[in-house]
Amino acid sequence: MTSPVTGPRTTTEFAVLREVENRVLWLSSAVIHHANRVRENLSGLKVGGHQASSASMVSIMTTLWFRHLRPEDRVSVKPHASPVLHSINYLLGRLDASYLPRLREFGGLQSYPSRIKDPDPVDYSTGSVGIGATAPIWGALSRRYVDTVLGGAGTGRQYSLVGDAELDEGAVWEAVLDPTVGELGEVVWVVDLNRQSLDRVVPNIAADKLQGMFAAAGWQVITVKYGQLLEELFARPGGAELRRRIDEMPNPEYQRLLRCGAQELRRRLAGVGRGAAEIQALVDQVDDDTLVDAIANLGGHDLEALDRAFSSIDDTRPTVIFAYTVKGYGLATRGHPQNHSALLTQQQMQELADRVGGDLDDPWRAFSPDSAAHSLCARTAERLRRPETPSIQPPDLPADIGRTPSGTATTQAALGRTLLDLTRAAPEAAKRVVTVSPDVSSSTNLGGWVNKVGVWSANERLNWFADDAETILHWHEKPTGQHIELGIAETNLVSLIGELGTTWSRWGQPLLPIGVLYDPFVERALEPWSYGIYAGGQSILVGTPSGVSLASEGGAHQSIKTPSIGLEQPGCVYYEPAFAIDTEWTLLAGLARLGKPDGTSAYLRLSTRPVDQTLAAVPTDPAARERRRRQVVAGAYPLRRAANPKVTLAAMGAVVPEALAAADRLDLLGIPADVVCVTSPDLLYRAVRARQGHEQAESWVLDQTFPAERAAPLVTVLDGHPHTLSFLATVNRVPTTALGVTRFGQSGSLDDVYRYHGLNADSIVAAALDLAD
Repeated sequence: MTSPVTGPRTTTEFAVLREVENRVLWLSSAVIHHANRVRENLSGLKVGGHQASSASMVSIMTTLWFRHLRPEDRVSVKPHASPVLHSINYLLGRLDASYLPRLREFGGLQSYPSRIKDPDPVDYSTGSVGIGATAPIWGALSRRYVDTVLGGAGTGRQYSLVGDAELDEGAVWEAVLDPTVGELGEVVWVVDLNRQSLDRVVPNIAADKLQGMFAAAGWQVITVKYGQLLEELFARPGGAELRRRIDEMPNPEYQRLLRCGAQELRRRLAGVGRGAAEIQALVDQVDDDTLVDAIANLGGHDLEALDRAFSSIDDTRPTVIFAYTVKGYGLATRGHPQNHSALLTQQQMQELADRVGGDLDDPWRAFSPDSAAHSLCARTAERLRRPETPSIQPPDLPADIGRTPSGTATTQAALGRTLLDLTRAAPEAAKRVVTVSPDVSSSTNLGGWVNKVGVWSANERLNWFADDAETILHWHEKPTGQHIELGIAETNLVSLIGELGTTWSRWGQPLLPIGVLYDPFVERALEPWSYGIYAGGQSILVGTPSGVSLASEGGAHQSIKTPSIGLEQPGCVYYEPAFAIDTEWTLLAGLARLGKPDGTSAYLRLSTRPVDQTLAAVPTDPAARERRRRQVVAGAYPLRRAANPKVTLAAMGAVVPEALAAADRLDLLGIPADVVCVTSPDLLYRAVRARQGHEQAESWVLDQTFPAERAAPLVTVLDGHPHTLSFLATVNRVPTTALGVTRFGQSGSLDDVYRYHGLNADSIVAAALDLAD
C-alpha cells in the first residue's frame, strides 16, 4: 500500500504540520472548555469531556491525517479523543463551525465518535472500551469477504487508535489471538501509551510484555519511545546513563518528573547509584527550558518520529505502533495523575491560547486563506475525498418458501434447512448470506449449509479429509465460501457480524450475516453485539440450543434471561418460534430487514427439542396460510380456539406442546381454553405500547390473537423468565399467572426438568384452574 507522503521530508513541511498540530490541540481543548464553562447549563449536571486524553492523541492524529491517511483507509478513534477527530474534520471542511460549541449537546457532537449520530464523517463508532479498538479487525475481514465473494470493496488500511488502558480488555486479546487476524496486513493499531488510567498512573504497565504478546501473535511491532530532543541528549556524554535511568524508572516516578520545574527536575533526575554523576554532569549543561521540554519529549509527540513509524509499516501482516505519550501533553494538566476528566481554568485556557495561537474570544477562527497551514488543510481534504458509494438494494427474499414440515423436527434443525432451501428458492439472495460461528457449526445444524457453500478463507486451502468416507462435514476453505468459522470467542463472533452488517453502507454491498452460538453465551456476547447495532451493524444472532429444554446438559448450559434480552434490546426484533415453519418465516422476515438504511437486526432463540410438526396445524388454504404467516412474523397467532373460552394459554417456543396438552385436559374438565402461540414478545410489547400511544408500531396482531370478545384469564408459559410474557395481561386487563424459569437449572430428563420448573402440563392445568375458579 502506497503512502501519500512522497518526496523528501523537509523542515518547512514539519513546521507547517506543527502549526496544524497546535490548532488541533487548541480546538479540541476549546470544544470541551466551551461545553463545560461557557455554554449555559440549566440542569447543573456534569457535561464532561477529556482534554488530557485528547491532548495525548493530537500529534498522532495530526501526523496520520495530514501525512499518511488515504481515502480508502478507515480509522477507529480512541473514545475520549473524539474532540480531536471533530477538530480535524472542521479544519478539513467536513464539519460546520456551528457544531463546535455543541459537544455533548442534544443533536450536537456525541460524547464519543458515532457513525450514526455525529454530523461529520466517523468511520467506526467507539465508546465501549475494547470494542471500538477491535472493530477495524472485523472491518478488514468484512472488506476482504465482500471483495472475494461479491467484488468492488477495494483496498485500504484499517487503523485503530487505542488507549493503553484498553489493552486490559479481554475482547482485545480474543481478537488479536484469532488465527485469521494474522493474515490481515491492512490492520494497523496505534497504542497511545500514556501509562495513565482514569484514577492513577499505572504502576506496572509492562510495555515490553504487551509488545511481546503482539509479536507472538505475528504482528509487526514498532515502538516510538523518545523524541528528537531526548535523542540528542542521549547522544551526549552521560546520555547512555540518562537513557538507562529513564528506561528503568517506574512509571509513577517518571510522571512525577513531568510536574517538576527545572530546579526540582535537576535534583530528581540524576537519582542515586550507577550513572548518577554522569547524568548530573549532563543536565547541568542544559538550560532550564530545554530540560523541562526534554523530559516530556516522547516519541508519540514527535512528528518526525511518528512520520517514520507510519512510513515503516509492513503491509504483509498486522502492525501495532506503541507510541509513548504524555497524558495532557501541551496542557497545564500534563502528567497529573488525576487529569483524566480535569478541565483547564479560564486562565489556563488563555495561557494555552497565547502559546499556540488560539483566541478565547473567537475560538473557532480558521487559518488565514493565504497561509501554508490553510493550504495543507485544503490539500489534505482533497486527498481524502471519498467517491460516493453506489448503494445496491438487497435482492428480494421470499416470504414463504412453500414447504410444510411434517414428522418430528427441531427449530434448530429448521435453521439449516431454511438456509439450504434458500439457495434453491432465491439464489441471488442466498449468495449474500454469510454465516459465522465460534466452532459450533456441526452442533448447531449448519453442517448441510457449510457443505453446500463452503468455508470462507482469504486463500484456498487443501481439504485433507475430502476423500475420507466417514467425514460428514466437508471443510472446503476457499475465497468464495459463505461460512466463517472463528475460534471459541463469542465476542469475536458478534463483533464480526456487526461489521459484516455495515458493508451496505461502507462499500455499497449488502450482506445478510447470521451469527450462530449457544444461547447461554448470548449474555457474554451481548455488549459487543449491542454496540455493533448502535453503530449501524445489521445482523441476525441465533442462540441455540436454549433454555432448560437442554435437560440433561445441566444448569451451566441453560439460559434463563435471554428472552428478557430479546425483549429489551434496541434495534433488534426478537423471535422464539415453536415450529419449523415458524422458524422459516421469522428467519426470512429477519433477513428481509437487513442491508438497508432503515434496517434492523434480529435475535432468534431456537431449541433442540424434537416437536411433532402436525401440532402447528398449518392451514392448507393459501389465503389462510398467508394470514398465519403474517401473524407469525407480527408476534403471535391463535393456535387453538375454544367455543367459549374460560381461560387463555399463551405459550412460546419449546413448551408449546405442554400448553396444547394442558388445553386438552382442561377441556375434559369443562374449562375450554384458547391457545395462543407467541413468536415474538418483543413485537407484541411494541404493539401494546403503540396502542397506548407511546410509539409507532402496528397493533393489529393484538386484535387477531387476543380479541376483546374472547378475553379470559390468562396463563403465560415459556422456557425463560416468566416476566417476559406477563405484560400480555394488560391487553385485555385480565387476571393472569406467569409460568417460567426463575432458578438455575438441573440436569435430568425433559419431564423431570419441566416438572422442577413448573413448565409441564400439570403446572399449566393447575394455574388455569386457579384462575378459572
